[in-house]
Amino acid sequence: MPHMPNPERIDEEAPEATAEWFERARPAVDVLPELFGRGAAAEMLKPKRGRPLSANPKEHVNLRLDADVLNAFKKTGSGWQTRLNNALRDWLQTHAEGPA
Repeated sequence: MPHMPNPERIDEEAPEATAEWFERARPAVDVLPELFGRGAAAEMLKPKRGRPLSANPKEHVNLRLDADVLNAFKKTGSGWQTRLNNALRDWLQTHAEGPA
């Protein structure tokens, strides 16, 4: 029995993909150059892996902290490492040495 769409949920701007639609479909590598030009299409189709490069990348460090300090930050939930970083930054601002 064919699928009968619910008439109350038909979206004219985003119609259901049918077998005929899939038969007419073409790969992105063929369509994108027509829509955006060769250069832009090549950039869109280039595989991108990992996070985008940051202007100020974080540095990985191994740091030993007292358990109570670490647990206090972890108990604050997701984002505890950012909050720890901000607490260290605040400390630096309040304890900054003057010009040498």
